[in-house]
Amino acid sequence: MPFFSVIIPLYNKEKFIESTLKSVLKQTFSDFEIIIINDGSTDQSEQKVLQFQDERIRYYTQKNQGVSVARNHGISLAQSKYITFIDADDFWYPKFLAFMYQTIHRFPEQKVFAAAIEIETPKNIFPAAYSIQKTSDFEVVNYFEASSKESVIWTSCSVFHHLVFDKVGNFDVAIKSGQDIDLWIRIGLVYPILFSWEILARYVYDSNSLSKNKSYTHTKINFSKFSVLEKTNPALKKFLDLNRFSLAIKSKLIQDNANFVLLYQSIDLNNLNKKKRILLLLPAFILRKLIVVKQLLADQGLGNSVFK
Repeated sequence: MPFFSVIIPLYNKEKFIESTLKSVLKQTFSDFEIIIINDGSTDQSEQKVLQFQDERIRYYTQKNQGVSVARNHGISLAQSKYITFIDADDFWYPKFLAFMYQTIHRFPEQKVFAAAIEIETPKNIFPAAYSIQKTSDFEVVNYFEASSKESVIWTSCSVFHHLVFDKVGNFDVAIKSGQDIDLWIRIGLVYPILFSWEILARYVYDSNSLSKNKSYTHTKINFSKFSVLEKTNPALKKFLDLNRFSLAIKSKLIQDNANFVLLYQSIDLNNLNKKKRILLLLPAFILRKLIVVKQLLADQGLGNSVFK
């Protein structure tokens, strides 16, 4: 039985999948299996994968059902105790699995392991900005308190003991955008996160990403399943309000006024800083201008997205 199961959901990533798969196969730690779930790609993704000949690769195809179904399928096929994901357009540094293997043995009581990432835009590569105060090379953190900027759990730079999914469930297939955050919330309600400051993976910005697709507005996470829990969990409530702020801004930009009002009314404004409270009141045309400026700064690694 391999030590790690590496799950790669694949949908129309012909420009990226070779680089991603090479980054996995070049790992200095070699005791792993790769489970690739092709979610009905219509480009040359399959041909790109099939050119790799490695007995650790297990390749499956399914009709297009979404990334959550693909990831859940991979979880069901995993043979290892420790499960990790990498999206088909992201990149691991060669020591990712070796580092995680050592960390697991150093902190055997932990079940959820994560590390820092860097972000690649068309203009630059820069480290992600976290809200955690660095006290050592590793931090054991509350997910909600540690994720007010960048989420400390990121899909392509985390490892989970298989019992985590037995406890909290898998990815919610009803959510087309934000399904990862939904799972991280459920994990954060049960488990502390072992976070390392070592940068082990790179998020590659893809302008065609599903999360940027306006047609999925009504199938984004709405946090209603946590409405009871947030009343007694201030850290969860603040985390949800920061995400509601992001979704409210996006709703205003696409003129989804009903969803904007619903989100706005759910936010405790005391959980937002003054800048965010002002942004919620601005008209869409001003927000678009601000986003252009913020995107230019983000391309250079300066500041966060206007949605954060």
